Amino acid sequence: MAQAETVKFLLDPYLEWCEGEGIPIVEDFGVDLFTVKTEPWARFDAKGAFIHLKGRGDFVSTFLLDIGPGGMSAPAKHVFEEVVYVIEGHGSTTVETPEGRKHSFEWGPKSLFALPLNVKYRHFNGSGQDRALLAAAHDLPLVMNLIHNEEFVFENPYDFPERVGKAAFFDGEGEFTPVRPGRHMWETNFVPDLTDFGLKAWDARGAGSTSLAFILADGTMHAHTSEIPFARYKKGHRHGAGVHIFAVTGSGYTLLWYEGDEEFRRVPWRHGILYAPPYWMNHQHFNTSAQPARYLAIAMGSRRYPFLAIRRKGIEGATDLSVKKGGHQIEYEDQDPRIHRLWLEEIAKTGVESDMGAYIDESPDVQRSA
Repeated sequence: MAQAETVKFLLDPYLEWCEGEGIPIVEDFGVDLFTVKTEPWARFDAKGAFIHLKGRGDFVSTFLLDIGPGGMSAPAKHVFEEVVYVIEGHGSTTVETPEGRKHSFEWGPKSLFALPLNVKYRHFNGSGQDRALLAAAHDLPLVMNLIHNEEFVFENPYDFPERVGKAAFFDGEGEFTPVRPGRHMWETNFVPDLTDFGLKAWDARGAGSTSLAFILADGTMHAHTSEIPFARYKKGHRHGAGVHIFAVTGSGYTLLWYEGDEEFRRVPWRHGILYAPPYWMNHQHFNTSAQPARYLAIAMGSRRYPFLAIRRKGIEGATDLSVKKGGHQIEYEDQDPRIHRLWLEEIAKTGVESDMGAYIDESPDVQRSA
């Protein structure tokens, strides 16, 4: 019996590490980050919580860092990538590059930034009255489950100077690399405000959509922001697991379903909501607000470093190619007729009239008989 208890079998070093950190672990399909309970996290000298979404997959997850009024996080560095989206509060972050140079940048709600691999950094809450709430999407599940050594991850002396990028990248400046719609890239380390950041047209994703992918700190983790125009919605699509979606502006909902499901699963969203569609689960984003709606998606596999075969295939063309042709997208003419009817009902509640007439037949007879 004693021998059986020592058998190492079906271990998950990342989840074991999380248990040992002593902060709350939230597991759900989608989460309202404003309502998550955080508790003291000794590692960062702040409050925190782990957010383990059902669709997070094997490589990416998220934690919340809750820095009290006038507070600061403990100095840290680590050999995993981290992409931070600011949920609430104003403050700054200071990073120290391998050659000893320090860069500081100020952030506020809906800022986006990445911490270059294994650089020293520290977050500061600039308010003496309100907390700062940072959501950090990271690939620690991949790194910890591969290496399963905490000292290697958090006390590694190796420097990665090539990950730091240009000094101007910490000031909100960047470099645009045109590729083609849906694949254009903006390289930087910091985006001060996602709400008004200039995006590029991606009509193939539906109804006048716009989008732009970010290369952050030369990372393997991907991030992109997309916008759904007023009174419209995007086309249905599917992809691999681990795409963490943060609502940025506007409000609406996402429908999710697997082939053959009789009912849709629904996630209402607004700023502060985080969810992740599970592997190969169809989903579709709907704007019901009286303004354009934006969201931020963070995942493993960037435009520069796809990492996964399914990501490479999507970037090469499958993302906006019909499922009938071997792609990942459901064209409007092929979608379940219940989808448009439901959306018309939802926007009617907000006083918004549909602007989808150029993309789908909205005549009453068609909608009733479909």
